[in-house]
Amino acid sequence: MTSDELRRFLSPETTAEILDVSIDDVHDLISRGELMAIRVGTRGPWRIESAHLEAFITDQYEHARRAALWQQAELANIPELADGRII
Repeated sequence: MTSDELRRFLSPETTAEILDVSIDDVHDLISRGELMAIRVGTRGPWRIESAHLEAFITDQYEHARRAALWQQAELANIPELADGRII
């Protein structure tokens, strides 16, 4: 097995380190269904597939991009004022 195949599944701790967030934040993302994860066994530890983490990161970038475009569109509808006059 290659090292990539061995790292197919990540622990919440490793995922938190990659995202630079707390372990609780990772558990919250899992609980809310924002980050796909599997539980090993009935009460075992959570594991996040590397591909799902990459998809989550890509989705977050897309969400940020859309939010920025929405903000730009909202601001485009506000007339600019100078000395009480619309420019």
